[in-house]
This record gives sequence, C-alpha cells and structure tokens, in this order.
Amino acid sequence: MMPNLNTVWVYLAGSPLLWLTATLLAYRTATVIYERSGRSPLANPVAISVALLVLVLYLTGTPYKTYFDGAQFVHFLLGPVTVALAIPLYQQIEKLKCNWFALLAGALIGGAAAIACAMCVAWALGASPLTILSMAPKSVTIPIAMGITEKIGGLPTLTAVMVMLTGIFGAGVAHYVFKAMKIEDDLTRGFALGATAHGVGTARAFQVSEEMGAFAGLAMGLSGILTALLLPLALKLLGYF
Repeated sequence: MMPNLNTVWVYLAGSPLLWLTATLLAYRTATVIYERSGRSPLANPVAISVALLVLVLYLTGTPYKTYFDGAQFVHFLLGPVTVALAIPLYQQIEKLKCNWFALLAGALIGGAAAIACAMCVAWALGASPLTILSMAPKSVTIPIAMGITEKIGGLPTLTAVMVMLTGIFGAGVAHYVFKAMKIEDDLTRGFALGATAHGVGTARAFQVSEEMGAFAGLAMGLSGILTALLLPLALKLLGYF
C-alpha cells in the first residue's frame, strides 16, 4: 500500500538535509530556465529560485525558521564566498590602481544617492518614520544592511526584504539600462551593478564576465563599509535619532 502522504511529509520535514536539497534543486531548476531563455537578464536564477522556494514553503506551510535551520550551510558559505571575491579583483589590480579615486568617489556618491532616493520616495508616499529609516540601507548587502537598520532604530526584517527586492530588480534591468545609456565598459558596468544591486547584482555580473564580477564585488564591499560608517553619523547629525 502507498504510505499516507502526510506521514511521508512529516518524516521528510524532520530531515536536516531536506531544505538544503530543496535549495540546491531550486537553484538548479532556475539555472536551466536561465540557460534556455538565452541567458536573459529577466530570467535571473536567484530570483527564480527564491520564487520557487517561497512557493514550496507556502504550499507546505513551513515556517521560515524551519527552512533556515535546514539550509543554513548555504548561509555559512556566504562568508568564504565573499572573501573569495578578492581573487578575481586581485587579477584586476592594475586597473584598480589606475582608477582607485574614481571608484572610491563613485561608491560614496552612489551610496549617498541610493539612500537619499529611498528615503525621499518613502517619505513622499507617506511612510512612517520607522519605515523611512528601514529603507535607508536597502542598497547594501543584507547582513550589513540589517546591522545598520538595527543601529539606527529601523526594522531589520523590512530592510532584508527591500534589499532582496532591490538586488533582484537591479540585476534584472541593469542590462537594459546600460544598453540604453551605451555603457559597454565591464569595469563601469560591474561597479555600478555591485553598488546598486549588491550580492544579486554581483552574481549577475560574474555571469557576464570575470572583470565585471570583480568590480561588482569591490563596489558591494565599498558601499557596505561606507554606508555602515557614514549613514548612522549622517542621520544623527540630521536629528533622526
């Protein structure tokens, strides 16, 4: 006799490898879709895999904490992967030496513009002060953004959602923006993508070229550091907290 489906699910849900396996399968499925679409930016593997996992969690009634407990090995690997971004960047050391001032200025101005735009749009739409603060660090990578939000008195969970949406949207439309503005240099495109779409944008940049990915990783790191150091100070001077 076929075992009861409920019993099978209860058994599987208790396995620590279930959600790790589900994550890998979702990403593999998303990668196949991405390849079959002709590597269209709109078929971003990260966005598709997130959508697939959210659908599975919703249909099975699984709390996020249960999922995270099973898939936390992927989270653990984010640290080594981030450090490993230094390798392709080192291979671009000559370009880095020649353009260090422009890159630093670009990260500073780009970060300030992203923060100002996010807070102004939220304010114009009538958002509460708590929501406005939570929107401020939406263009830096999730761990840094959540830490900043907690420090300035916002909602870290709201920030995490906005950071992910920003990354997915940025990675999806960047190709068309660069094409419309006739920006073809991989250094420029990669740095812009990393500064605005953080981790998801960096992953997208590496799909295009190693040089583009290297400078996207640099932009992601610089933006995170500068935002963590300067945003709380700027908001304090402006009297936000």
